[in-house]
Parts: sequence; C-alpha cells; structure tokens
Amino acid sequence: IKIKNNFGTFIPELQQVERMQNSSLLKIWVDSDACPRAVKEIIFKVSHRLRVPVCLVANTFLTVPPSQLITSIQVAKGSDIADMYIFENVSITDLVITADIPLAARVVEKGATAINPRGEVYTEENVSERLSMRDFMQGLRDNGVDTGGPKPFGPSGPHFLFDPVLSE
Repeated sequence: IKIKNNFGTFIPELQQVERMQNSSLLKIWVDSDACPRAVKEIIFKVSHRLRVPVCLVANTFLTVPPSQLITSIQVAKGSDIADMYIFENVSITDLVITADIPLAARVVEKGATAINPRGEVYTEENVSERLSMRDFMQGLRDNGVDTGGPKPFGPSGPHFLFDPVLSE
C-alpha cells in the first residue's frame, strides 16, 4: 500500500449530514478507480472549503493536488481490493463516494453513508434493488447484449451537486 498526503469533500441527506456534522471525525472516502475526474475536482474544492479530510483509494497511481487534507492510497491490483480497503477502514461518521453497488451495500450495512458520484444516496431501501438491477444487467452483458453505460453529465456538469456548498 502506498500512502501520499494530499486533499477533498461532499455532503448527502439531512439525517446523514447531521450525524456527520456532529463529529469532528468525518472523513470522505473516494473509490477512485471509477470516479470521474470532474467529480474528484469538486470534492477537492469542497474539502478545502470545509476543511474535511479525504482519502482516495485505487489500484493505480493517483495524482492529487498538494494538501494535508488529502491522502491517496494505492492498493494492490485485483478484484475488489480497493473496495475491501475502504470497507475495512470506514467508520459510521464517514462518507463513501462510490459507483460500486456491492461496496455501497456493505458501507450502508456498516452504518456509514454512501453516495454515488452523481450525489444519489444509497439507503437500506434502495441498495438491494440496485444490486438486483446490477446483477440483471450483468446477465444481459454476459449474453452479448450491449447495455450501454451511465448517461453523461448534462451541460452544467457535476457542479449542480455541490452548488450550495461552493456558493457559501
């Protein structure tokens, strides 16, 4: 594991936000392998503004802006190694940003908050539905069906997720 000091942040639903704000231990974990660069750039700005530490985890080298608020961790290559690292180190006051639904399910089960890079909060209610849909779509892809990918961000990009925080 390679650790390098650096910087980042974000904010979800009211109950989770209140729980996280009541703790000076809030940390943001980013499953960085699949997180769009534009989202990471915004996370860095919000982190700087709110003084919240961020840890980016990936199985490749990460370039991040210099800051004492950001830590990047490079884990070994392999299936779900970064996910396991995040899950093992996240606490209930933390926020995890991931597009990986199985990781989100484990984080929610542990009691922490997880959101996807578009800012949608994973909950106990929606994560099992999303897991089922993920498995269904994987079955289609395994049988040669082109299911496409996620929709691109609109003209305003991902900024709409963070406008209230950035405009303060």
